[in-house]
Amino acid sequence: MKLFRNLAVTLIAMTMSLSVMAQEMGGMGAPGGEQPDQVDQLAQMVDLTDEQQAEIRALLEEMEGDIESKQAEIQELQQKLEGHIRSDFSESDIRSDSKRLGELTGEMTAMTVLLQAKVENIFTEEQREMLEEQMQQQQQQMQQMQQMQQQGGGM
Repeated sequence: MKLFRNLAVTLIAMTMSLSVMAQEMGGMGAPGGEQPDQVDQLAQMVDLTDEQQAEIRALLEEMEGDIESKQAEIQELQQKLEGHIRSDFSESDIRSDSKRLGELTGEMTAMTVLLQAKVENIFTEEQREMLEEQMQQQQQQMQQMQQMQQQGGGM
């Protein structure tokens, strides 16, 4: 189903974006690149060529600066909003900061969807089908696990 494929690509794109953000924000990643590489994982899932991997890496690098700056601004605004919680609050400041936070969230969402579309455009039809099949299998596994948990009555 197209829904599963879109969900898979969205999850992969978001994971890659979040991975880039986490590495940049934290600077605490494992030395020597020991952290699992999302492009390599994707390559294994759908048998990407070296050229496709390079294209996806280029897309991620292209977005990296924008993601970093937006994430930093989002964190700053969240902290400012928390600082507004006091008895002498300013409604206009709260609304202004909240509006900007919403704009940034929308921009991040657009970037993620654009990344998803660009990554999907790199795939061949066969790779899209492989991804869809894998996502269907994962969903079935998740459903089976949920059923087992429900039957177990929770601990």
